[in-house]
Amino acid sequence: MSVALDPSIPAPAPVGAMITWSAAVSQASPGTLWYRFRERSASSGASQYPPRARLAGTGFRMVRDYGPLSTLDWTASEHEGAYEIEVSVKNENTGETATAFAIYQMTSRVSGGAPAISPTANPLVFLYSAPACPVGSQMRVQFQSPDGVAQSTPNKACLAGLSMNFYLAGMRPNTPYSVRHIVLTGSQSAAGPMLTVTTPGVPLSLAAYNVIKPPPVASGILLQSTLFEGTIATDLSGNLVWFYQGDLTNLTRPQAGGYFLGVYENPTVDPSHEIVREFDLVGRTIAETNAARVSQQLVAMGMHPINAFHHEARMTPDGKILVLANSERMLTDVQGPGAVDVLGDTILVLDSNLQVAWAWDAFDHLDPHRSAVLGEVCTPVGAGCAPFYQAPQANDWLHGNSLQLTPDGSILYSSRHQDWLIKIDYSNGQGSGNVIWRLGKDGDFQFNSSDPYPWFSHQHDANFVSDSDTALAVFDDGNTRQAIDASANSRGQVLQLDEPNRVATLALNADLGAYSYALGSAQKLPNGNYHFDVGFIQGNPAMSHSMEVDPSGSIVYDVQVATPEYRTFRMADLYTP
Repeated sequence: MSVALDPSIPAPAPVGAMITWSAAVSQASPGTLWYRFRERSASSGASQYPPRARLAGTGFRMVRDYGPLSTLDWTASEHEGAYEIEVSVKNENTGETATAFAIYQMTSRVSGGAPAISPTANPLVFLYSAPACPVGSQMRVQFQSPDGVAQSTPNKACLAGLSMNFYLAGMRPNTPYSVRHIVLTGSQSAAGPMLTVTTPGVPLSLAAYNVIKPPPVASGILLQSTLFEGTIATDLSGNLVWFYQGDLTNLTRPQAGGYFLGVYENPTVDPSHEIVREFDLVGRTIAETNAARVSQQLVAMGMHPINAFHHEARMTPDGKILVLANSERMLTDVQGPGAVDVLGDTILVLDSNLQVAWAWDAFDHLDPHRSAVLGEVCTPVGAGCAPFYQAPQANDWLHGNSLQLTPDGSILYSSRHQDWLIKIDYSNGQGSGNVIWRLGKDGDFQFNSSDPYPWFSHQHDANFVSDSDTALAVFDDGNTRQAIDASANSRGQVLQLDEPNRVATLALNADLGAYSYALGSAQKLPNGNYHFDVGFIQGNPAMSHSMEVDPSGSIVYDVQVATPEYRTFRMADLYTP
């Protein structure tokens, strides 16, 4: 077996040009072929991404691990230079492998020492290219609309003799922007020439936005993972400023610097097509793997395979990916008479080269005799269920929907259908996986509250807020309360935890004025207020609200959107979660 690797555009190409690499296999035995793509710098100083781990001894960084896709859309957007692309192909039936390499030269877009602005694969994202700046200095780019809304890219360190390149994102369609770069040297700054760029129109039809209560401060961005319209970002008035063009079920988290994580699920295909992906502002894949490839590693570790990734993927401070997946078991006389297909959750930590560094299987640590609180069942398509394969329907036992690495190095896991938040012994990768505590009704904590039903239920996006190791924010959908009291609304909650004594106290219990059947998010804002996504208000059409709530529980910003939204995030700009 042999493999050839060819680019869609002959080298050289300017920085930021999107190249499609195609792998062509010949003389292969019959069988399923999987492809892996990696990249590395082949010239001194050329850096494709912010610092990320490479495979020891090779300098290569994983872009896409072994899977069925034989092409890769790729570019170098940081600096000019030579880059090496590697493709490996493996016959999954015979074990045969073959590898090919290609060197590709990217050239500077700067001509005559003048900065340039170029379109990209995303019509609302532009590439700003500036001349090299002195080593030891930093550069950023500022861009401003006619109405005075100013944004800025993050600072980048200047490198000797290399141009500086920045993605400009967060701009409204059909709008002129003034753009210039700033060089920072110590306490001094120097501005480049003022350029202008006008964004094109975008043929994208959005659901109706209705600002019910304007925000206290109008600047900022609302990043939205919608159910039916894909991943978009708007300003706080609902004007489109960015969108993602690839296949994605849920955008799960934004990362610093203009990077994002998300998952793709499709119940009609096999696990090799179930994806977790990191991508950038133009939509280029930065890192990607699939459930079948991860299952191979789990089986080699003596663990059960997974079906798909779902609901959550986020970066840890040490550059790993914390991701939620599902698996299933046929259990007999456990959640019903006879054999019943039961869906559980697997928590994975993938290292910077997308290999399993740690794994936790709920079937090993939780009691499957405690069925879903409201008896939820999955059919092949619908109800937000991850893919399953062993029976026509399955009990949706846990329905995990968020993960967080806690301040003490454990993992906080939200199980919607248990009405529990579960703290798991991770110990920064050395943990046993044992359950430390369960927070929720019939769990391990007492509630210090006069509320007749203080507990959250069918909750989403639980997280210890960024400036505290005891305050926990959560969106309380309230399904179990709704089953008792049909007039109950969803709530935005902040719980103050006394972990040693297992006592929870409500610091915020905001009635959000509507009932969200599913979905939702919770986020503390830098001004001390909280952002909540009331994600799925049933009706015709189904609605969602993104709200800002002050510490007293008063709603100070409310935008209604005529579509359900899995999560929404308030951001200062598209580079800054």
